Amino acid sequence: MVQLDAVRAVAGDAPRPADLLALARSRTTEDRQRLLLGVTALCRAAPPSSEAATLMGEVFMTLARQAERDIRRILSETLASADWAPPALINMLALDEIEIARPVIAASPLLKDADLIRVLVEATIEHQIEVARRPNLSGRVADAVIQRGDPAGLTALASNRTAEISEDGLRRLVDHSRRIAALRAPLTRHPRLTDTMGEQLYQWVGQALRQAIAERFRIDNPALDLAVREAADQAAAGLSATGVPLPSDGEREEMDRRLIAKLHGAGQLRAGFLIRAVREQRMGLFEQGLSALGDFPLAHVRRALEAATPEPLFYACTAVGIDRAVFPALLAAIRKLGDGSPGVPGSFWSGASMSPPAAARAFRALMAEAVH
Repeated sequence: MVQLDAVRAVAGDAPRPADLLALARSRTTEDRQRLLLGVTALCRAAPPSSEAATLMGEVFMTLARQAERDIRRILSETLASADWAPPALINMLALDEIEIARPVIAASPLLKDADLIRVLVEATIEHQIEVARRPNLSGRVADAVIQRGDPAGLTALASNRTAEISEDGLRRLVDHSRRIAALRAPLTRHPRLTDTMGEQLYQWVGQALRQAIAERFRIDNPALDLAVREAADQAAAGLSATGVPLPSDGEREEMDRRLIAKLHGAGQLRAGFLIRAVREQRMGLFEQGLSALGDFPLAHVRRALEAATPEPLFYACTAVGIDRAVFPALLAAIRKLGDGSPGVPGSFWSGASMSPPAAARAFRALMAEAVH
């Protein structure tokens, strides 16, 4: 194993040509790696001319492929900001393991948009995060990060204040924040967030972030409440905000069914989606989602929502992973949206926890009794 202190000394100072010649004559791995870093230090002190650059590139690549991991890491740190380094070597280091790749991904001026997109496509999620964090990231690469849609990469990009994110790209990040909670905090602080995007983001963030958005964009909460009431009045009249007739109940139910089927088929239907559907007053989505996620007949779900006691609904919600601590608030919201059903809450959920399979069996048993 090469002594790193000695290697760093070779990399830090321009060596004498005689020393490099002696290293070149040696066949030991240690000396060849010292030769690599010695040539690097020499080039840093006097960058090669364009005529010599091609030859030096071949020398670097030959030596770097034989270098140990620690040497490649030092080489990456040394060449991270060099504009004279061989581009092929920089690209090789950018695709190396993440501890080696990180310095050049973050800083190398030789990595072009196509090179960074290649890293997004070919390397690990850790590499993708480093690309998203790169200072002054171009709009083309930012769009590629958004297109991939990975939550960690999107969050890193949203936190990158110097990235050239287009208005459309930022809008897509706000759309993603509806399902990716980690995006919300960095987006509320993003310098290019518009009033319209701020209002959209405001709808699904927590109270603390709502206050930050309201202070930044001076969002008028009473005005938003009035807009919601007007929308409700228009819905009651069967008209959209533009005066276009809204879908019929049958059409809306089919639209909800198709959306739930699509989410369920893609493995994206979760208990959290059902809770959000109730909060957004979309009981049709809640019914369809609970039916699909629990593999319950839709008629049984609707019967539970109209029952004299919340017990069947509690079992159904527990079966699909809704926490018992969340259920009382969820029940209160459901009762407000309907005619007070299901009936007055009891204390049946205050005892020992019930597993989802056991809750599913209890729900089906209650529904079977109700039928008979």
